[in-house]
Amino acid sequence: MSHTVWAELVANVQKVSAKPGDTVGPQDVLVILESMKMEIPVLAEVAGTVVELKVAEGEVVRDGDPIAVIEES
Repeated sequence: MSHTVWAELVANVQKVSAKPGDTVGPQDVLVILESMKMEIPVLAEVAGTVVELKVAEGEVVRDGDPIAVIEES
């Protein structure tokens, strides 16, 4: 079953830490967002394999935008 991780605020994508094919756990950092000079880590909410990243460094995400798709293990 696949799981989508969603943005919860408007922010800039400062750093992408994961890539497709990576195995992640429930607290692993996928990306780091920057909003109002604060760094906000976006965590994989489930254990599995990153299937797709929907963002790239330098992009702007808005509340409700998809960030990543993880195939649960």
